[in-house]
Amino acid sequence: MRKGMVIALSLLTCLSIATGCGTQASVTSDEPIFIDQVAIEEVILEDEAVALGGAPGAGPAVVSETKVEASGIAEKRSNNAVIDYSNTSDGYVMVQYTADTSKRLKAQVKGPTTTYTYNVNAKEWTVFPLSDGNGNYQVSVFENVSGDRYAVVVSTAFSAALSDEFAPFIRPNQYVDYEKAPNTIAKAAELTNGMTEPLKKVEAVYDYVVRNLTYDNEKAANVKSGYLPVLDTVLAENKGICFDYAALMTGMLRSQGVPCKLVVGYAGSIYHAWINVWTEETGWVDGVIYFDGSSWHRMDPTFASSNNNNAAILEYIGNGTNYSTKYLY
Repeated sequence: MRKGMVIALSLLTCLSIATGCGTQASVTSDEPIFIDQVAIEEVILEDEAVALGGAPGAGPAVVSETKVEASGIAEKRSNNAVIDYSNTSDGYVMVQYTADTSKRLKAQVKGPTTTYTYNVNAKEWTVFPLSDGNGNYQVSVFENVSGDRYAVVVSTAFSAALSDEFAPFIRPNQYVDYEKAPNTIAKAAELTNGMTEPLKKVEAVYDYVVRNLTYDNEKAANVKSGYLPVLDTVLAENKGICFDYAALMTGMLRSQGVPCKLVVGYAGSIYHAWINVWTEETGWVDGVIYFDGSSWHRMDPTFASSNNNNAAILEYIGNGTNYSTKYLY
C-alpha cells in the first residue's frame, strides 16, 4: 500500500472515532437581540452545548485568586432568578434560578462578538466566563414555556473591563468546574510536583491524559445534549469523549496557574473540543499544542490518545488549517 493511502486511512480511522462529537451548535446570527427587561417575553432558544464526543500579557492571575463567588455587589433580580455580575473584572458572571421548578432553564451570555447559551439547574449557582474579554455584555435567564419556546425571567446589561486577559481562562466555570474536583486538583499537583515552568506542567499533564485516558465509544454514542464533564469522574474512569479530555486537561492546568482555554469548534467537519494554553515563552499557542520532545505543536489529546500518537494524526493535529474555533470556555 502506498504511503499516502496509509496516512489517509489512519486519518479516516481517527475521524471515525470522533464522530460522537455531535453536530454543529445551533446559536446563529439570526437569533433575536434580547433587551434588558424583567417582563416575560417569549423567545426561541436552541441548545448550544451539544454533546461533544470524539471532540502574551502581564501574566495570569495566581491560583489563590481563582475562587468564584456571588458577592451581591452588583446584581439584577426578579422574583425567580438573579444574575450576579459583581466580578466581571475577574472574567465571570454567576446565575441562579431561585425558585422550585420542573421547567427547563437556560442562560445566555451575549458578548461583543459571540453569544453563548447554557443549561441551568434550579437553585444552583452557575458560573459563566466572559470569554469575549472586554466589552459590552447582555446576560439573560430563561424558562421553558413549551416545546423550544422560552420566556425571559431576568436580563441585564453591563460593560466588562477585565483585570487581565487571562481572567476567564484561569477560573472554574460550568464547563471546567475544577473547584468541585479535589482529586483532579490533587493529581495535577502530583504530576507537576517541583515544576515551576508552565511548559513543563503542560507537558506533564498532556502526557498523563494521552497515556491514561481511552476514548469511550459507548458514551459517545449515547451522550445527550447538555452533557457536562465531571472532572473527578473522568479521572477515576480513565476514559471519556473529547469534551472530557479537554475539560480534564483544562481543569488540571488552571488549578496549577496555567491559563488554558477549552475550545469548541471543528476538526475538519467534526464538532470537537481541544485546548489552548498560554506561557511566557510562547504567549497563547494558537489552537492546541503537543510536545514532540524538542518543540511544541498543536495539541489535540483526544486524537493523539485514540491513535497512539500516530505520525499521520500528529501531522493532522499540527496543521492549523484543520481546526476552526467556534466557542471558548
